[in-house]
Amino acid sequence: MVALAPATTAAVSAGLALRIDSLSHGFALDGQHLPVLERVSLDVAPGEFVALLGPSGCGKSTLLRLVAGLEPADAGTLLADGVPITGPDPSRVVVFQDPTLYPWRRVWDNVALGLEAQGLLKTHSAKVDVALEKVGLSQFARAYPRQLSGGMAQRVALARALVNEPRLLILDEPLGKLDSLTRITMQKELIDLWQRQGYTALLVTHDVEEALLLANRVIVFSDRPAAIKAQLTIERPYPRHRDDPYLVDLRRQIMGLLGLGESW
Repeated sequence: MVALAPATTAAVSAGLALRIDSLSHGFALDGQHLPVLERVSLDVAPGEFVALLGPSGCGKSTLLRLVAGLEPADAGTLLADGVPITGPDPSRVVVFQDPTLYPWRRVWDNVALGLEAQGLLKTHSAKVDVALEKVGLSQFARAYPRQLSGGMAQRVALARALVNEPRLLILDEPLGKLDSLTRITMQKELIDLWQRQGYTALLVTHDVEEALLLANRVIVFSDRPAAIKAQLTIERPYPRHRDDPYLVDLRRQIMGLLGLGESW
């Protein structure tokens, strides 16, 4: 396990502090209790970028849902800046693998959904234009989702999240359905946005290389019920390079922790 000083985040952090303490959760399946998370404890500093890795179905996305406040945990504590998480809040925004854009609404109107739901659109409409500019889609404000590429649609989803000025951006495999070239471009854009905005970021990914390129810290989970197996802090400036021997060595370590060492 590697334990190094954390990498530098945005100079002035707008991110929140997240505390997860002894969190356990499960589901009822065919009359039986299926444990999914087992006493997970994790502190995320304001402005930190943390990636979660683990076997498929181990409980990573469930953890994100609990952090987002989309459902209550069975046991344990979840705190955002010391305040218990009891439900959704605009300060904690989720970006999913599927952009889930409304096909009948133009790009601008899709991005405006959060403000509209809060009754703030009339007074804060300029935020929509700012969010679209941040993701490089100002010229496509009047386009419909069907007119966008996969990468552009995911940028719209990011803009929809950013318009709320989140203090925690929760990323559930947001690049998982993109082709490799678009994914590389979007990885760079995610880092650029995070560095400029200073929010805290929590990313679930199945791509070890992606985690190492984006995150300050990588958390490796066990099989279900998920427990933290290892934490690796990445001391490398941005932008990072895939052929960096330091990152190559970390990738080898993580593959071993995931039981895939022979596949390296």
